[in-house]
Amino acid sequence: MIWSVSFSPLVPLAVLLAGAAVALVLSALGGVMRMRGWLLRALAMALVLLALANPAVEREDREPLSSVVALVVDKSQSQTLADRTTTAAAAAETLKERIAALPGFELRVIEAQSSTGSDGTALFGALSDGLSDVSPDRIGGAVLITDGQVHDVPANASALGFNAPVHALVTGTADEFDRRLALQRAPRFGLVGSEQVVTLRLADSGAAQGETDLVRIDVRRDGETVSQRFVSPGQTIDIPVDIAHGGNNIFEFEAESLAGELTTVNNRVVVTIDGIRENLRVLLVSGSPHAGERTWRNLLKSDASVDLVHFTILRPPEKQDGTPISELSLIAFPTRELFSVKIDEFDLIIFDRYERRGVLPMLYFDNIARYVREGGAVLIAGGPDYAEGGSLYRTPLAPILPARPTGRVIERPFHAQISDLGDRHPVTRGLPGGRSDPPDWSRWFRAVDAEVTAGEVLMTGPDQSPLLVLNREEEGRVALLLSDHVWLWARGFEGGGPHVPLLRRLAHWLMKEPDLEEEALRLSMRGSELVVERQTLEAEVTDATVTAPSGRDTRLTFSESEPGLWRASMPTTELGLYTVTDGSRTTLIHVGPQNPREFADVLSTTERLAPVTAATGGSATRLRDVGGDLSVPRIVPLKRAADFSGNGWIGLRTTEASILKGIDRYPLFIGLFGLALLLGALSLVWYREGR
Repeated sequence: MIWSVSFSPLVPLAVLLAGAAVALVLSALGGVMRMRGWLLRALAMALVLLALANPAVEREDREPLSSVVALVVDKSQSQTLADRTTTAAAAAETLKERIAALPGFELRVIEAQSSTGSDGTALFGALSDGLSDVSPDRIGGAVLITDGQVHDVPANASALGFNAPVHALVTGTADEFDRRLALQRAPRFGLVGSEQVVTLRLADSGAAQGETDLVRIDVRRDGETVSQRFVSPGQTIDIPVDIAHGGNNIFEFEAESLAGELTTVNNRVVVTIDGIRENLRVLLVSGSPHAGERTWRNLLKSDASVDLVHFTILRPPEKQDGTPISELSLIAFPTRELFSVKIDEFDLIIFDRYERRGVLPMLYFDNIARYVREGGAVLIAGGPDYAEGGSLYRTPLAPILPARPTGRVIERPFHAQISDLGDRHPVTRGLPGGRSDPPDWSRWFRAVDAEVTAGEVLMTGPDQSPLLVLNREEEGRVALLLSDHVWLWARGFEGGGPHVPLLRRLAHWLMKEPDLEEEALRLSMRGSELVVERQTLEAEVTDATVTAPSGRDTRLTFSESEPGLWRASMPTTELGLYTVTDGSRTTLIHVGPQNPREFADVLSTTERLAPVTAATGGSATRLRDVGGDLSVPRIVPLKRAADFSGNGWIGLRTTEASILKGIDRYPLFIGLFGLALLLGALSLVWYREGR
């Protein structure tokens, strides 16, 4: 309860001040002139002015508010090292009990969780959010339970937004030591087949400093060890790496562990280099001019990633019309240069309605078969030529071709159909219009009948005959399109069809585009969520096991999102390398920045928080003493103090905040008391004047 005096003038303040000035002047003149009763006149005028000021006595009924204390518990990844989690939990429970026993204090427990979307530990951000609805004058202090590795420490105490002590209770011990492999420089992209350089630095900190033995660094690409290097602690080393394939090349660099070190998580650095290909080189050989010849040419020329070399055989050797060679404007077909000297420079060779007519000697077909087995790719887009005597199947290419022609050419209208296997294959899955029966695209009118001897049938023609067959031959790939009427789709006949996605996917599958692999396990990040995709031609898939950077395993069950494509997802709470395996395939993904601050320095410390705690009158101390015993300081409530900490204790500020419940007001010059006071003063003046 608080008593006070307030004024509510009955006249404007200017009038009241003017009256006071007049009364003061008259009283001064009366005193100077020694007039009789001037003092009583001054008193009477003062009482009149005071009555006009309308003074009142007020009584405030207030309810005191509790002081809010924040207990911030660090839940970042570095807090999981050694026995820090146990220490923090025990200290938090003890502090909860002690603060709950103090009258007039309200405890708020704030857990600062780690997040893959942020780099480092942000305790003060969590503190600000947790106290955002509390008035600054109610805050009695904050206690941080952490390892001391905090990355959002304010530059000064005024940035906290409140005037109360901040105390830091540090987990971990002073004798910790650790080894760390730090990334200095790494490229983001690299040409496939090129060599890139990654720069690393090995550092030992804490009690481990001074070690001089060489440390082995294992280098792995996509989970397989490719080399080893040796380096001394404190040394920076350049490590060359080869970009083996397109897409993500994930390199791991792992330093051998130091006996007794705090953690081995930061002994490993992961670098993802996106392998990009120089323009893919495609050789297109058209056996003879036909209506669909330009379909392949236009498609490949429109692809910026493709360098196309196109030859059309306009004049086979057997054609003799008497025209002198000197008068011909045709370019001679450089068969030796293309199919012997430079054949390995091409990523794909396409034979479009090619008929064997003596242009290519049999030896060159042997070279093409070898080229495929060693990693090359061949696509045959055949028409009647594939069924006749000049068929490519009647060359040394036959052992690598997936279908044998029967010699029959089917010439009647039909719709190309996607097979059950084709529904699940990335080359033909989801082609626009393919879901309806018949498909919502134009008819074709010719197909070559063939017997499949190897590979996978993705599309069928009339009478369920094979239309598109893919096969892997040792290191290379082969595709066979048993119709030359795909150009009808390109021309828009009967509405056309999806020739662009079909032919482009087909060409890129042959050139080993990673996204078109029919059996693959892929990882990606969607915000902080890890998405696992399993591409397969099988009807069922097995569960996947996700291993987090800390070694914790999580089992994921897939669900089919599209035919042949299964997905599963999980939230990520740790930074670093995640490993996913389904038993037969293993893949990796790095979550977070390449050099996460969370693991840049994992040794517990009081130095980071000492400036801000000292500026608020608090302290930064360790929870465990030299012997390893847990020592939680006592809590002492203080109203005002220059220092809120001492040996074995920490202080919290008792605030004076309160809620106003009501006000009682008692006017002094209203009523009989005021009237009697004024009449008494006037009577005294009259009495004095009458003498």
